[in-house]
Amino acid sequence: MRYIATLSYCGKALSGWQKQHNATTVQGELERALGILASAPVETVGAGRTDAGVNAVNYVCHFDLPEPFPMAKPDLLHKINAILRKDIVIHDITPEKSFESLADTPRPIHARFSARERTYRYFIHRAKDPFIENLSWRCVWPLDMDKMNRACGFLLGEHDFSCFEKVGGNNKTSICTVRKAGWERWTPSHIGMTGYPDDGHYMVFTISADRFLRNMVRAIVGTMMDVGRGRIEPEEVAEIIRRGKRSEAGESVPGFALFLSKVEY
Repeated sequence: MRYIATLSYCGKALSGWQKQHNATTVQGELERALGILASAPVETVGAGRTDAGVNAVNYVCHFDLPEPFPMAKPDLLHKINAILRKDIVIHDITPEKSFESLADTPRPIHARFSARERTYRYFIHRAKDPFIENLSWRCVWPLDMDKMNRACGFLLGEHDFSCFEKVGGNNKTSICTVRKAGWERWTPSHIGMTGYPDDGHYMVFTISADRFLRNMVRAIVGTMMDVGRGRIEPEEVAEIIRRGKRSEAGESVPGFALFLSKVEY
């Protein structure tokens, strides 16, 4: 029986999604917990890899078991969350046939290959704020958000994004289709220094695409920082993409402010 699971995790102390020897990862911790409950080894397949330190909200994975879990869902969720680390939470574990979010997806459902679109968000703040330092990157330079949004227009559509790919990546292709990209202001809604005027002290970058390359979003944000600071013009982003050289794009920003926020099927 194939199960679909949704989960969220804070990546600060984790070495990404994919399990590794001698490193703590989301996949490794999840398979350990599932194996305890299933009394047998369990292999999971995720919607995509996230780098070390990167976070995810409502991440999707699947796994197969020869027999159904011998317990009701509330008990299953309670037990698995009791086993898992505090920085990983399972929201749902559902048999494939009853997973409503994938009702129109051809079966069998594959968490990675059945996904049509993924959305990432990157948070930055310009004024010192101790309450969000671990989930938002502090950028001390003044930024021109209008120019950054003009530059985002050159990301849209199907392109070879080699210029934003980590050197040494083993993807079969570097072609991706970006369907949405843009910057906007945001306000911390839980704990945050909300006394600052609404002049760009808090900004978030959102990008949606059919697939992403390793380190791609962090390199794009770094390039957007160069645009916002006036180091390059928005139109130069198109040339950076066309030439495909990683050395011409901006530096990668830290991973702790990056969230995989949505996976669509």
